[in-house]
Amino acid sequence: MSSNAIAAASSRFSFAFALRDAGTFLGLVVIVVIFSLLSSNFMTEQNILNILQQSSINACVALGMTLVIIAGGIDLSVGPTAAIAAIAAAALMAAGAPIVVAIPVALVFGLITGAVNGVLVAYGGLQPFIVTLGTLSLYRASALIYTGGNPIFGIPAAFRAIFNTSLFGVPHPVIIVGILAIIVWVVLNKTPLGEYFLAVGGNQEASHVAGVPVERTKIASYMISGALAAVAGLILVGRLGAADPTLGNLWELDAIAAAAIGGASLMGGKGSVVGTLLGAIILGSLRNGLTLMNVQAFYQLLATGLIILVAMLIDRATRGRE
Repeated sequence: MSSNAIAAASSRFSFAFALRDAGTFLGLVVIVVIFSLLSSNFMTEQNILNILQQSSINACVALGMTLVIIAGGIDLSVGPTAAIAAIAAAALMAAGAPIVVAIPVALVFGLITGAVNGVLVAYGGLQPFIVTLGTLSLYRASALIYTGGNPIFGIPAAFRAIFNTSLFGVPHPVIIVGILAIIVWVVLNKTPLGEYFLAVGGNQEASHVAGVPVERTKIASYMISGALAAVAGLILVGRLGAADPTLGNLWELDAIAAAAIGGASLMGGKGSVVGTLLGAIILGSLRNGLTLMNVQAFYQLLATGLIILVAMLIDRATRGRE
């Protein structure tokens, strides 16, 4: 597989996912229409902003998850990673450290936890599912041990204001995730690293023969995932005003669901930033609509699981046709 072949494959993937993104958008439209008919409050301006704000955390985590999936991996540790990063920032701020120090430290924790996952997968020869299942428990236990199982309070008002205010009526978390999505889109579609993600996930052996730095590409995907999970953790801490060691529970399920709905294949080599964002909004709209209809939360979890299965069946049915 030459560099020209990699670029050509990337172009084919882009075309295929332009069509898949259109299908995902159509699915979102159907959900919006249904809930608009069932609830008069669904399409109000305030509720739309609520959906976007509620979806922003999942979208942030799912963007990193998408890159990992495209590169042929999976990251089940995103929730505990977010918790560790959030606790690190909260502990520093509670001790009097300035915000400009706490935020970068949280991002560094996200990068480090991601790097550990990546190194174990790339150089340890372990399956991504097993590695991140193990680090899920390791990172969660670390957060619980450090805090004694108790939340960290004392978050400065200035930090909370970053994530609880809006610009021209748009909540800051939505703007932050929008900017991050643009950056991830550029990385995936306009840089050699993005081509490497697609190539490694599509055919690792051929990528290695073509000179693609397979191990470093895998590590990069996990580090980006860790950093974005850290950002999501900071957003939640800013909104709640506390860092809980149980923060991020089941975030991996929502992130995988958003990526799968958006067209990412768990077999690797396929994924879309736009599709992932639409997937996150679909999940947010679904839960918001069910809440407005007073449907209990465990039915919402059931719906998420069913959506993942349907998305995987669609991918299975269409993979051979691309």
